[in-house]
Parts: sequence; structure tokens; C-alpha cells
Amino acid sequence: MSIGIVMLAHTALHRAEQVARHWTKAGCPVVIHVDQVVSPKRYRIFTERLSDDPLIRFSKRHRCDWGSWGLVAASQDASELMLTGFEDVSHVYLTSGSCLPLRPVQELIDYLKARPRTDHIESATTADVPWTVGGLDEERFTMRFPFSWRRNRYLFDRFVELQRKLGYTRKIPDGLTPHMGSQWWCLTRQTLSSILQDPKRKVYDRYFRHVWIPDESYFQTLSRLYSTSIISRSLTLSKFDFQGKPHIFYDDHLQLLRRSDCFVARKIWHSADRLYETFLNPKPGELSRQEPNPGKIDRIFAKAVDRRTRGRPGLYMQSRFPNEDWENGVTAAKYSVFQGFTELFTDFEPWLAQVTGARVHGHLFAPDRAHFAEGQTVMNGALSDNATLRDYDPKMFLTNLLWNTRGERQCFQLGPKSTPNVVWDIAKDPNAQVSVISGAWAIPLFQSNRTFGELRKEAAQMQKIETQMLDALRSPYSKCRKRIWTMAEFIEAPMEAIQVIVDEIGFQPNRRLTTAPTMVDLAGFGQFLQNLKNQGMHPYLMGDFPADPITPASLRDTQRPRPYLVKK
Repeated sequence: MSIGIVMLAHTALHRAEQVARHWTKAGCPVVIHVDQVVSPKRYRIFTERLSDDPLIRFSKRHRCDWGSWGLVAASQDASELMLTGFEDVSHVYLTSGSCLPLRPVQELIDYLKARPRTDHIESATTADVPWTVGGLDEERFTMRFPFSWRRNRYLFDRFVELQRKLGYTRKIPDGLTPHMGSQWWCLTRQTLSSILQDPKRKVYDRYFRHVWIPDESYFQTLSRLYSTSIISRSLTLSKFDFQGKPHIFYDDHLQLLRRSDCFVARKIWHSADRLYETFLNPKPGELSRQEPNPGKIDRIFAKAVDRRTRGRPGLYMQSRFPNEDWENGVTAAKYSVFQGFTELFTDFEPWLAQVTGARVHGHLFAPDRAHFAEGQTVMNGALSDNATLRDYDPKMFLTNLLWNTRGERQCFQLGPKSTPNVVWDIAKDPNAQVSVISGAWAIPLFQSNRTFGELRKEAAQMQKIETQMLDALRSPYSKCRKRIWTMAEFIEAPMEAIQVIVDEIGFQPNRRLTTAPTMVDLAGFGQFLQNLKNQGMHPYLMGDFPADPITPASLRDTQRPRPYLVKK
């Protein structure tokens, strides 16, 4: 008994030669099909180099475009040559020129010898396979596909649409139930001979010639007619990504391939010298005797696919820039956003940094520049404070800042004068913790020495902008954690609100604050709001602010400067 190897080669012919000699060295005959795209000169050199080996033969050449009938025709002709030229072959194993044996050939021979009537071919109905990519399951067997999916995608799609619109369907030959599976199979001599010598072969060939990707359905369907025992699993390790493209194995996959216990793997990179050297020169006595189990490495491939498609939370890169709302986390870490606090409290930023240990920035999205903590002009990752650079893509500015400083809590200020586009990005980010004192933007106007006509116009504009910001934060699409107070609500119990915010940052949760930042003098602010009303502008975002506010007991001590809380 011996195993016949059918090899479909089209590139890296020097590696195909190396692997073919490895098979024949173990007594396995090899029939090689070389794609017609290979030039006559290269083909002649290739055949001459292997002419000294009596166990190697070459079959009739076909053009083997992806998903075309040529792949099936090449497999048929090479298999017929194998069966007629080598009578002692009991199994025929279909491989490619980029396949590499992972275990000693004798192990494969012994494995198949113990299963003389078993065919190893992945074969499942369209209802049972989850891996089809391209939107065509049953339709690939009932439509015609005269245009190449890869070279003429537009015409391919339009012709499919036309057939759907006209309700066109092809008749499946009687007795056939279409099955699908991996192109790489290992069939017994009996099953393969029955398929190739079937009286209805011309009918079947004519039908499958117009099936989409027939190399994954021809033998998979017809083997069901003749096989007495099918193990619906390929002996070849062949992994595909989420787009249906095969994974390529490199030198650093050596241990991964060993763990699979598979007999053969594809696709191997033609320059993976370490893999070819290791597996084509096994050490004496290096036998596995394990059942092939590619599932052992499925978990690693699943993680690789997840990393490729989703990436790391909050990391964006050229090779994996997601569509809107497809990202794996908008940002890399939790952060805190404050609006109205620097207007209501003096020196709020250094106080918060002292209390929490976080890095507290000023207004990162101010019109003039990004006000980084401690007056820095460049932050981690060479982020500049230049407003033009920042506003070219505010979302990327924020995500880069949080990625480059991960491990350190970031806090910054926001306001009606901030870059408007970033508000929605923050609102949709689950990592954002937003605290807003609405209407606090009026305090700098109150403290300014400008004409009232100018103040009223600017106040109306600021209120309109902040209303839009609050609408974004309260939107059903908002995912941030938010707390919104009017000024009137906040000054009633400021310590309670500040305590919640500090606990939320989480460096020392549930630690009771004994001091607070110094609040600005609000004497006359109520009258200022009343004057705005008298001038025809209604400042509603401040809440029910009294005209002559009485300072609550909880705030009386904060009117005088107090030393910052020192953590022990």
C-alpha cells in the first residue's frame, strides 16, 4: 500500500520540488499539475529538475483561476494519471505546492492503512456550513457565473442581481444533494475511481462547470454517492480569516503547527526556511501517533481574528480603522470631563489633582490651544497643543491622548467654546464620566467689565451652544456616565456632588473630603441674570437662581480660601 500525492502548483516551484522529493523519498508517488500561468521556460526547467525521479509525473496543464472550473479539471486529470500509473496506490491525497507535511510520512501511511475504507473530505450541506463568505449559499448551485468574482466583480454582482430579478434557477441533476467543504481531501482509490468513471460524469461536469467555486463542491458532493465511510474533516490544516482568505504560516508559527498534530498544513510562506528545514528533516524516533486535531489551535486563531477585526480597545491604526460605531471601545481608558467647575471654583484644577492624584488638564478643546496640565505644550506621543492640528480630527486627538497615557487617569474641562464636534464623541463613549454645571459659563460674563448689550448677545449664543451639548449628552445614543446640575441645584449642596465625583474617579473611594475648592463670589449674580431677562434674554440653564441668593451653610466656609486636602 502507498499514498498517491496530487500536487497543484503555480508559484514557488523550488518549494514544490523540495516537498515532492520528500514524499517520494518515503515511497509515495507524486503527480504534479502546474498552472498554465507559469511560463513555458519555467515549466521546462521545473520538469527537467525532477526528471530523475521515477515516482514523479506531470499531468495536463489547465488555467486555474480562483474559484474556477480549471481547479477541478486539474484535480481530475492528475488523479486519473495517478490511478492508472500507480496501481498500488490505495489513497489519493490532494495538496498544493504551498503545502508542507508536518509529521513523518510513515505516520500518515499507518494512519490511512488502519482506515482502508475511509474517505477524509470535508462535506456538509449549505444549511450546515457557517463559513461561506460572499452571500451565496444555495444560489451558488442554482445560478450561472460567467464572470470572475475577483477580476470582474462589478459584472459578477450585476449578473447575480439580474438572475434574482428574473427568478432564474438551474436544475440540480437528479440524485445530487450539493455539499461543500475544503478543497483539500484524501479519498480512497475506490471512491475516487467511482467519481471519475461515473457514467453520468459528463452531466455532472457540465453542471459543476457553472457552479460558483466548484473546487469546494464537486468532489465533496459526488463522494457522498459512492463512499461507504466519510469523515467530514480534512487531514490538511487550512485556516481562513473572516474575509475567507487563507492564513499564511511563517517561521514564528513553528510551535503552533506542531501543536495541531495535523499531517499537512497550508499555506506555508515560500521563504519560511525554518519551517521547511524542521518538518522536512524530522529527527529519528520523532513520532506523534496523535489524532489530527486542528481544533487545539482554534482558540489562538479566534483571538487573532478578534485582534485583527476589533483591535485593542481605544487603539486606531491605518490597517484597522473601523467604521463609525464599530470600534472596540472608543477610548482606551476611563476619563473625567468637567463643565462649569473652573468657572464656579477658583483653582479647581490644582485642587482636583491634589485630591485625586489624577492628571488634570485645563480646557483641552479651547479655541486658542489645548491647555495641557502644568502648562505643557507637548504631551505623551508627541501630541501638540496646536489648535489647528487638534481640530483636524478631535476624536483622534482625544483617543491618542488616552492611549498614550493609559494607566493614568485623565481629567479635563469642556465648555460652550470648545471644539463642537468632540461633544458627540464623548457622549457616545462608555469610558467618559461627564459632570456638568449648566449655566456656569455666565459667571465670567458677570465678572467682566463689558457693555450689557455685548454680554446679552454672547450669553444667548453660549446658552444655545450649551443646550445642544446637553441634548447630545441626554440623547438615547449617549453611552457616557453623566451628571448634570443647574447652578441653582449645585450650590444647594456642593460638597455632596464633589464627593460623588471624587469617589467616581476612584483613587481613594469613600474617603470623606474635609475641604473644598474656593467658590467665586456670587454676590449680585442673581441680579445679573434678572437684568438679562429684563433685556429680553431668558437664561434658563441656571435653574431657579434667586435674585439675592443666601449662601447656604454648606458653602459659607468655602467662600474663604482653605488649604488643599493633603492625602495621607
